[in-house]
Amino acid sequence: PKVGEIESTNPCGEQPLLPYESCNLGSINLMTCLKKSKSKTVIDYGKLGSIVDDSVHFLDNVIDVNKYPLPMVDEMTKGTRKIGLGVMGFADMLIELGIPYNSEEAVSKAEEVMKFINERSKDASIKLAQKRGNFKYYEDSIFKEKGIAIRNATTTTIAPTGTISIIAGVSSGIEPLFALSFVRNVMDNDELPEVNPLFEKVAKEMGFYSTELMREIADHGTIHDIKSIPEDVRRVFVTAHDIEPEWHIKIQSAFQKYTDNAVSKTVNFSNSATRDDVSKVYMMAYKMGCKGVTIYRDGSRDS
Repeated sequence: PKVGEIESTNPCGEQPLLPYESCNLGSINLMTCLKKSKSKTVIDYGKLGSIVDDSVHFLDNVIDVNKYPLPMVDEMTKGTRKIGLGVMGFADMLIELGIPYNSEEAVSKAEEVMKFINERSKDASIKLAQKRGNFKYYEDSIFKEKGIAIRNATTTTIAPTGTISIIAGVSSGIEPLFALSFVRNVMDNDELPEVNPLFEKVAKEMGFYSTELMREIADHGTIHDIKSIPEDVRRVFVTAHDIEPEWHIKIQSAFQKYTDNAVSKTVNFSNSATRDDVSKVYMMAYKMGCKGVTIYRDGSRDS
């Protein structure tokens, strides 16, 4: 707090920064942290913990090997050594665990996972400080008052993971699935139907998969009302537009509770959303402790 005031964020809003600080983020693919236990899927906390340890070490190294464009950026970045470890594949993980995104169970799972990552990343940063020393501006920090020797002023951030989640083949950040089946227009208007791999697997295993059905889903944008699909599958495979705006905020707030920096999250509204609907979500986000929120009203862009 004594170094300066937070003046802005990075472009997606998840990293509030002091002037000249940099954004140094990493995201854990939660789909790689699952295991089978007595025929059901559970989170492998042993594996998740070791990934957190390695990631903190890696991101701390980035600060030292990076070449900075300005001396002030170099000074501030090494002064606070802020890093931001987050997640991607959260919606996919919920599906594997059989938990609907818009449920209290999903909210408590969000808290459980992020609390673990936040605490483990602090432990890793404390261990690094024993070998490498505290961050340079430590004397002006809240950690000095608490008597905690630590390497990084912050360790957690939830980024949108747009491109990297596509490369990893998982859902982005903490967002719900946007669609289970959609038609991607490529090159000379060639239409490629794409189906979510988890949904495709379940559809084939349960015997209701067909190309016609996938096109119908792509047209609908949701399986909510398609009665030929079993009810328990419809319950778990919810998409962004099936989810009431309040649930988007509840999930964001659950992650924010255990995140040092901020959380990138989009609330998807239907085209019929009113100003009051938008106002309600912004106020709810504020009251529930979110540091920022993005809303997107369907059809507000031409293409």
